[in-house]
Amino acid sequence: QVQLVESGGGLVQTGGSLRLSCAPSGRTYGNYDMGWFRQAPGKEREFVAGLSRSGKTFYADSVKGRFIIFRANAQNTMYLQMNSLKPEDTAIYYCAGRDGWSYYNAPDRSEYNYWGQGTEVTVSS
Repeated sequence: QVQLVESGGGLVQTGGSLRLSCAPSGRTYGNYDMGWFRQAPGKEREFVAGLSRSGKTFYADSVKGRFIIFRANAQNTMYLQMNSLKPEDTAIYYCAGRDGWSYYNAPDRSEYNYWGQGTEVTVSS
């Protein structure tokens, strides 16, 4: 069983930056497609960004050009660099992982079989 542990959330002013990290624990061998989702109060959980095993990236239109998803080491730790933050980016951010080998549809929540507990991001105006 793989657990995903997020960190890096917090309070930031509009225009500021934060970097979220997601580290797998437990059975960590192998590679995963990984993604970030977020859920604001009273809203559905929505796709933010995805990163395939091969290194291909996917972004929601709302964050394109501001957020960067990347993987920095062999332990599959994943990061979400968030720049030019806006109040509408306020949400709980969830890391997700997928160990399947079929076609990877990054924005589809059902693709992922591992989820983190979430880290809260608040952007003040």
